[in-house]
Amino acid sequence: MRNNYEYTKRKTFLRTHLQIIIAVSQLISDVALSGSSRFQESLSIINNFANSDKAMKSTGFPSEVKGLTKRIRTVLMATAQMREHEKDPEMLLDLQYSLARSYASTPELRRTWLDSMARAHLKNNDLSEAAMCHIHVAALVAEYLHRKKLFPSGLAAFKKITFNIEEEAAMKEDTGMQDVYYTEEVLVEHLEVCVEALWKAERYELITHVAKLVIPCYEKRHEYEKLSRLYNTLHRAYNKVMEVIQTGRRLLGTYFRVAFYGQGFFEEEDGKEYIYKEPKLTGLSEISQRLLTLYGEKFGPENVKIIQDSNKVNPKELDPKFAYVQVTFVKPYFDEKEAPEKKTDFEKCHNINRFVFETPYTLSGKKHGGVEEQCKRKTVLTTANTFPYVKKRVEVVGEKQLDLRPVDVAIDEMRSRTAELHKLCSSAEVDMIQLQLKLQGCVSVQVNAGPMAYARAFLDDSKCNQASKKVKELKDVFRRFVEACSAALDINERLIKEDQFEYHEGLKANFKDMVKELSDIIHEQVTPGCDRLALSFQASLS
Repeated sequence: MRNNYEYTKRKTFLRTHLQIIIAVSQLISDVALSGSSRFQESLSIINNFANSDKAMKSTGFPSEVKGLTKRIRTVLMATAQMREHEKDPEMLLDLQYSLARSYASTPELRRTWLDSMARAHLKNNDLSEAAMCHIHVAALVAEYLHRKKLFPSGLAAFKKITFNIEEEAAMKEDTGMQDVYYTEEVLVEHLEVCVEALWKAERYELITHVAKLVIPCYEKRHEYEKLSRLYNTLHRAYNKVMEVIQTGRRLLGTYFRVAFYGQGFFEEEDGKEYIYKEPKLTGLSEISQRLLTLYGEKFGPENVKIIQDSNKVNPKELDPKFAYVQVTFVKPYFDEKEAPEKKTDFEKCHNINRFVFETPYTLSGKKHGGVEEQCKRKTVLTTANTFPYVKKRVEVVGEKQLDLRPVDVAIDEMRSRTAELHKLCSSAEVDMIQLQLKLQGCVSVQVNAGPMAYARAFLDDSKCNQASKKVKELKDVFRRFVEACSAALDINERLIKEDQFEYHEGLKANFKDMVKELSDIIHEQVTPGCDRLALSFQASLS
């Protein structure tokens, strides 16, 4: 420290400072260094040496040494906290991330913690999050080289992969960076790791963005074997994209709102809400049980309660003797402008930061009632970052509520049924069981349930104003719904085996009855499409 300080003509020993912090961070990034008494003792001895150095007494050296040892102790304290939360993967990664963020201006330190987070995610099988940590590291190196005019693109090239990449713009090029040997070679190595990580995470669509950065480097160096391998990877990635679109078998995550209540237990986490991204098809009971077990071990099983309903919690009504965790299933939310642009499942799961859940209610105070009185509230939550991110939980920073009156509920429900039928019909491999279950629920003419209950409640002359905008909208939705049912029946007829012929005839008869009743209610001929089924129904109705 002293030699470096003298070398800079008594200005700073930043170079040694950074090297020491990097070394300590690397030692403890895997919760390996215990922060033992001997290590703490050595920090005190270093401080004493600096304070008793007569030649340095009138300089800023002693206070700089004090500043460094204080910073090391902060890192050690964070590690102690990490050990405390070793069994809590979300909290552990939050702590590692807060260290990565505190070193945003020092690339090598930030990289140390992002690498450590990637390892933790891999251990927990959170593959998308591990991939994002690698993407951030690569962006960091690219931005550094770009600023040194050693690489044509920096952060901007990564924006298509993740909107969160702006975080890496906080980098500062201070004198400590002279010991960081980032080269194009180092960047290419990081980008190769990104390709591998994105493949494991099944986010095949993103591999092309990484490849665009690597290919010019390989071409410049005439590395034809590597080019051949990368183009082969791209070829396989696009094949995978086609495969998962056709089969619908790729599941990129399930989302839940998790809120914590209980100052005595959660301290600064009290009252905070997060969106948790869970793997594949995690169910509500599964994540609830995981959190119940996790916090039960921490606070004692008798002290933890799970709030299962999605209603707004009033903390004043809760018993302070308990730690409460509210868990609600949420879905990605897109407004009317965005929805048509999100054509594939991947687009609906990538770079998203708004989520929605629904709470049913009636004006009389009951939760459920008849279709004429059933309302629902849509709660739209906005998170601080987009998913996927370098962490699997992100804090909720905004909330808005949309109240749907009974006729709005009918429109929303019928749109949803129509969209589900369209999705099932447009799949390359039609899931016959799902298709038949959906059809059965759609074309049944039961008195108090299903689509016809909405038609009777909101489209009948005696009950509604036919000129109303909402009634016209619902009629239009019903026309599209009838077309979707017709198309689904057509597909079912093509694909069934002989033993299901009778069952199919039953569905057709139900559909015919539904179309007839709907035509009577709205006083117009409802004629679905112009396929074989539609023509036969049109003939039978006239």
